[in-house]
Amino acid sequence: MNYKTLFLCSLVGFVLFKEANCLNKRCIKCRSRGELGSCGDPFPFNVTEPEAEVGIHVVACPSGWCGKSYEGNIGALKNDDYGAATERMCLQRPPSDYEERCAYTMWSHRKVYMCFCNGDLCNSSYKNVAVPSVILVTISILLYNICYS
Repeated sequence: MNYKTLFLCSLVGFVLFKEANCLNKRCIKCRSRGELGSCGDPFPFNVTEPEAEVGIHVVACPSGWCGKSYEGNIGALKNDDYGAATERMCLQRPPSDYEERCAYTMWSHRKVYMCFCNGDLCNSSYKNVAVPSVILVTISILLYNICYS
């Protein structure tokens, strides 16, 4: 068996799988009020197991843009946030300038503080850090040259 061919085929297959998997973007979808809800910050749930918590859903997002909005009385005092609501969602279309940011905006005829982000599950508290394919290929080629030379 030719190990060089097997190694290169495995490497190409892995890179293609990784690239195809990155095309599927998902967002967290939930809504809660006050401290008792499961959607607020900090968001303590593992996004790879969303079914563990009622009301937390991972949804496919064709636009690739997720959002998180805060609405209501978000104050410095603990008793101020009774009416505060946190919502995480998939956006139907990206912001007009395609910039990730947080700002006050109008949403459903109400002024809310909203954050926009682009990426897989980016509206959870935890960032999924993916290794860029170029770095992965470079490291693999180096390992290949070291092992098979």
